[in-house]
Amino acid sequence: MSALMHRLQMEIPIIQAPMAGTSTPALAAAVAAAGGLGSIALGAVDAQAGRKMIAATRALVNKPFNVNLFCHAPAVRDATREAAWLAALAPAFARFGATPPAEIHEIYRSLNADPEMAEMLVAERPAVVSFHFGLPPADLVTRLKAEGVVLLASATSLDEARAVAAAGMDGVVAQGYEAGGHRGIFDPAGADDRLSTLALVQVLARELSIPVIAAGGIMTGGGIAAAFAAGAELVQLGTAFIGCPESAADAGHRAALASSAAFHTVMTDAISGRPARCLANGFTALAATLDTPRAAYPVAYDAGKALNAAAKAAGDASFGAQWAGQGAPLARALPAAELCDLLMREYASVRAALAVR
Repeated sequence: MSALMHRLQMEIPIIQAPMAGTSTPALAAAVAAAGGLGSIALGAVDAQAGRKMIAATRALVNKPFNVNLFCHAPAVRDATREAAWLAALAPAFARFGATPPAEIHEIYRSLNADPEMAEMLVAERPAVVSFHFGLPPADLVTRLKAEGVVLLASATSLDEARAVAAAGMDGVVAQGYEAGGHRGIFDPAGADDRLSTLALVQVLARELSIPVIAAGGIMTGGGIAAAFAAGAELVQLGTAFIGCPESAADAGHRAALASSAAFHTVMTDAISGRPARCLANGFTALAATLDTPRAAYPVAYDAGKALNAAAKAAGDASFGAQWAGQGAPLARALPAAELCDLLMREYASVRAALAVR
């Protein structure tokens, strides 16, 4: 057992990824009760709602869990660009008998511009706080560490991972390019080497002294074994838990994950304004036809959600943010505790097979 696992009272080396809109207190609690580290995502809510989610998770399980926040740069608003993006989406709205919203808004507030959320985190002192899209202010890191909170942050490259370590994080989540959902790159306009999970883990394990957590494309015990062989101390799985009954994934997302769409994921910035890996669906097909510059994240997401609502009202579930990684065809729709048990049995079987070779 690694030192980080021991500190977090984990019995199995699995972190359930925080997925905004999909993770729930029930899912986090089920994974924590099974011996892993469950996660809830507060990036899409305000401080008051975040406090309620923490309380709801604590009411279900008396074990550590992870609370995740977004640290993106606040949107730079551009009325002309936003109007052009809405105009580009207008034919799709019309297809569903709807019109685009008159204006779109910055629906998600970055932790780095949300002092109320920061104060709530310090007051609530969750066992683990993790960060995506970047790093929080140094003073918040100092305050949370003083409260004994374990801090983690995502990185997609060695440079980002070095920044994570220098900021005082207790571990780095190595997000490979095959991972589902939003790419955690700090600067989405910058260069992206698109390293795979195993390549990134090996580089970070060699270059850093903090624990490396592998994330991206891990769906089975064999994937877990490969991540550990590459140098990871823990693994983080997201897509694997979408089909669990405890998740908040809607019927359209679940159906798509169980269909042939799972074999074809697409990295797109059209849904939210930032690159994110999604199941091939109506929205990704539309995105391939649009060369109009997107509105900034998360302003574009306001338009994306409106289009999804119009499509669903017309009976089309294929315009949702159906985030999933490249391992999607390997998903199993099981209760979270059963999935954790199956993953660890698969892992043990792989280790036993390797031991006799």
